[in-house]
Amino acid sequence: MKKLVSLAVLTALVAGCADLSQTNGGSDYGSDGIGEETLNTETKPAPVNDDSYLLAAAPRYYIGNAYKVEDTQYIPVEDFTYNQVGMAGIIPAELNGTKTSNGETYNMNQMLATSKTLPLPTIAKVTNLENGESVVVRINNRGPFVNTRVVDLSAAAAEKIGITNQAKVQIQVLPEPTMLVKTATVGKTPTSAPATESVVKPQQSAEVATVPAPTPVATGDYSVQVAAFYAEDSANTLLQKMRNYGDAIVVKEGDMYKVRIVNLDAAGARRVIDALRNGEGMAPGLLKNGRWVNADSI
Repeated sequence: MKKLVSLAVLTALVAGCADLSQTNGGSDYGSDGIGEETLNTETKPAPVNDDSYLLAAAPRYYIGNAYKVEDTQYIPVEDFTYNQVGMAGIIPAELNGTKTSNGETYNMNQMLATSKTLPLPTIAKVTNLENGESVVVRINNRGPFVNTRVVDLSAAAAEKIGITNQAKVQIQVLPEPTMLVKTATVGKTPTSAPATESVVKPQQSAEVATVPAPTPVATGDYSVQVAAFYAEDSANTLLQKMRNYGDAIVVKEGDMYKVRIVNLDAAGARRVIDALRNGEGMAPGLLKNGRWVNADSI
């Protein structure tokens, strides 16, 4: 039944678009780093009639820790409100058949795309603002790490919306199908997809109550970052829930509002990270004295 519902949601989405569709140095698409590459559009994609791959379970649901590429820091986050305009390019054809950052096999004939920070996989709608054509894509790889572009599309997705080299596009995350594919991957039963917030739907409150909240340590060196949002209201909503786990605050950095649990010693940070992973299905990050460190280093 779940599969039938998922495919029904996907069919409606695709139909709705039919009339509109720490790194290795940034040298390839199979890691958190994609460098400047030559766009190859000479190989035309073969048509794909089966779109069930869009909502299929992935080898893993991958968010990842903060990372840098050529001195630019990127902070992966769940963001169901993501709606960005920028330039799109095309993933080179020679990468067909290679592994993506979340362990899938890249298929240039499928509707796929890349992102610097969104979870993998994420389902999104990409609209070519030059002609109004849209396509629903499965984001399953990191990149492009080129300042002039915010997304790269598979050859098939680019062709569907009339992109032959580069074009200005709008990328909008689709919350419901994204939650469906996440659920298929992590094996949990979804409640309902959040309409505006980039947080996992809370478990029963009784579960949260059973998690012992660590005692804040005034001189603790560690902070746990729970999530980051472009919307301040979304950050403040999550803040209330995170107070169950310790000294939660919202930090504004650039255009983003980051929810963190601060003033933790190493043991307290470890407890918070484990509680958020196991009880909330989240992928928190870890900072020591304001600098990013591996969340599993303590």
